[in-house]
Amino acid sequence: MKAQNYREMGTDELDTTLEELRRHLFDLRSQAVTEKLENSKAVMNTKRNIARVKTIMRQRG
Repeated sequence: MKAQNYREMGTDELDTTLEELRRHLFDLRSQAVTEKLENSKAVMNTKRNIARVKTIMRQRG
């Protein structure tokens, strides 16, 4: 998702989105270990989205 979409969210929505992204990253890492990961860029993209959400939360706080 783009940073603009995250900026439009409320603080509670960002918290839930961050938790969902962290769970998703955990799932992707476990798939990578068992060699069932189809898209290797998904891990990188999820990390970037987590960083975007954290940056926006820090800007607000």
